[in-house]
Amino acid sequence: MRVLPVGDTALLVEVASGEEAEALHAELLRRRAEGSLAAREIVPAARTVLLDGVADPARLASELTAAEVPPAPPRAREVIELPVRYDGPDLADVAALWGVPEEEVARVHAGTEFRVAFCGFAPGFGYLTGLPARYDVPRRATPRTAVPAGSVALAGPYTGVYPRSSPGGWQLIGTTDAVLWDHARVPAALLSPGTRVRFVPVSAGNTPDRPGCGPGDAVDGAADASGGVAPAGRSGAA
Repeated sequence: MRVLPVGDTALLVEVASGEEAEALHAELLRRRAEGSLAAREIVPAARTVLLDGVADPARLASELTAAEVPPAPPRAREVIELPVRYDGPDLADVAALWGVPEEEVARVHAGTEFRVAFCGFAPGFGYLTGLPARYDVPRRATPRTAVPAGSVALAGPYTGVYPRSSPGGWQLIGTTDAVLWDHARVPAALLSPGTRVRFVPVSAGNTPDRPGCGPGDAVDGAADASGGVAPAGRSGAA
């Protein structure tokens, strides 16, 4: 663990892996909730956690460097389900990279439970982990100038959903009608760090391929919003 000062009231904590960042983030949230840590913002990224609004950064840096971080607690029970049509323009390319038929990409992706590791790139964009390492795919050699809102995409170890139209270089495998960011909603971000997510295949008529999940089911519950840009990490763009 390495702790770096950021301005007068912030610290950036660097760790070795996404799992360590997740565990550290959970531990810092726990300490703040019990009152033993004063920090206005605690923001995770791929391998860092930023603490802002710290009264005595030097003392806290010393404490963190000497601390043992326990493993992340068990995942919360709530799962947000996102209806998805596996119709993305890069689905065939991803299938070729995986060495499987296109329908197998949908089966594997929809059969995985994901977790939001951190948020960044754009408000409402979550970096979701869960796929085994053998399914990592590279970013496109040439990014698109405009990726449609609701595009479900893969890059490296992550899955993401573009909350609005923007340039992007991830591999697009599907689309969802779920609203990832709505400033009129509380919280505005549907996904936040630690949220569990499943993708539910739907047909072209927007009907779930299995009972018990409809498009409206995907937008009713979420944890605290955290839609700001991640301060550091391996995948700071989409």
